[in-house]
Amino acid sequence: MTAAIPEWSAVCAVDDILPGTGVAARVLGRHVAVFRIGAEEFFAIDNIDPKSGASVLSRGLVGNLGEHLVVASPIYKNHFNLRTGTCLESPEHSVMPHRVRVEDGKVFVALS
Repeated sequence: MTAAIPEWSAVCAVDDILPGTGVAARVLGRHVAVFRIGAEEFFAIDNIDPKSGASVLSRGLVGNLGEHLVVASPIYKNHFNLRTGTCLESPEHSVMPHRVRVEDGKVFVALS
């Protein structure tokens, strides 16, 4: 059995995401939130807040909660780990993390 090769989708230019913020994108029909931390670190998770069903995580506040790099949902304020998608308050409400790469000034996402 061979592993599937990820399908990379260009979502935006690097400069379209200000450091410390996120943007929403549709990748192969899925709502994805892409975050830029500092100048060169990018993360992607599902954009749908599992508790509310709204596509809003890309608009949440980014920061640290203890050792975790997180985004806080703008609706219920749950914190989602940007590396793993785990909801720190309610793990049953976790979201999927996705792979991100930057190439030639563009941000690409591959769904997990």
